[in-house]
Amino acid sequence: MQNNVNEAEVKNLAAAPRKRRGAAVALLIVLAAAAASGAGLWLVRSQAYETTDDAFIAGHVTSVSPQVAGRVIKVLVDDDQKAATGDVLVQLDPDTFKVKVSLAEANLNESEQKLQEARSQYQASLAAVEQARADAASAEAQAANSATDLTRYNHLVASGAVSQQARDNADTLSRTTSAGLQSARKRVAAAEAQSALAATQIQTAEAGVDKCRASLEQARLDLSYTGITAIVDGRVTKKSVEPGDYVQVGQVILSLVRDDIWVVANFKETQLKGMRTGQPVTISVDAYPDHEFKGHVDSLQAGTGAAFSLLPPQNASGNYVKVVQRVPVKIVFDLQPGESVANLTPGMSVVPSVRVR
Repeated sequence: MQNNVNEAEVKNLAAAPRKRRGAAVALLIVLAAAAASGAGLWLVRSQAYETTDDAFIAGHVTSVSPQVAGRVIKVLVDDDQKAATGDVLVQLDPDTFKVKVSLAEANLNESEQKLQEARSQYQASLAAVEQARADAASAEAQAANSATDLTRYNHLVASGAVSQQARDNADTLSRTTSAGLQSARKRVAAAEAQSALAATQIQTAEAGVDKCRASLEQARLDLSYTGITAIVDGRVTKKSVEPGDYVQVGQVILSLVRDDIWVVANFKETQLKGMRTGQPVTISVDAYPDHEFKGHVDSLQAGTGAAFSLLPPQNASGNYVKVVQRVPVKIVFDLQPGESVANLTPGMSVVPSVRVR
């Protein structure tokens, strides 16, 4: 009986290593299958998707600067505050510009008075022309009558009907009226020249009025520019102005970041073979790793990033070393119902995955 028990124990001890080896082999088979499955999935995904970590959020950033120089008296916004189109952001001191408006209004009134005077002078010159023409017509009639009398006296003096003295008097009168006619005609020409000059003065006065009106309009515009307003909707960023500052024309005092944003992904040129406009994209934002955004490829830039750099490469000079270039790809968000990108700002890092197959 004791011998049978010992033999069973020996068999069990001999079978234990074989069972452990079988379990280890089965585990290795399972692990190998899992690894092969994972490798297969990775291979499929790597062929179906193109991804890069060289990507960031971009957006429209509008710089705000004054159109007139002046002293800041009020700053009506703070950093990260929402501003709507037309909202006054900064107020400049308007007193100097109000004085310029008053001066321009006075100049306009003066020029309008000069124009009225020129028109009155023109009307007077027209009357003078008419008077001179009437005097010339009268002088012409007198000269013609005197010439007729002289002819008659010449015939009569030959027949002895009148004296030589009477004939000489007629000759003197004819000469006098003829000279008066010449003088009257010259006065007509002078009056017409004066009338033309008066007409030119009207044109000059009208140009002066137009110039003063333009100056007044410019002065009013400059006055309106003392209220620096938002030209787009956006959030205030990089505010660098305080009350009391003196700002110059074109000086950037703050920026407005608009709500419409997109992703710029710099893919390697070797990743673009299957990439097309409209392909779906999964976007992972580093700041919000627990949420994935959806989007699509909007466009591929017509040139690599290096081609538009400040100092583009000159591969034709010196030793050439091939470097894989990157091409910026614009990716637009496709927001789902209830989804918002309000917390996403330009410059944030993202990892887009473009489904190319």
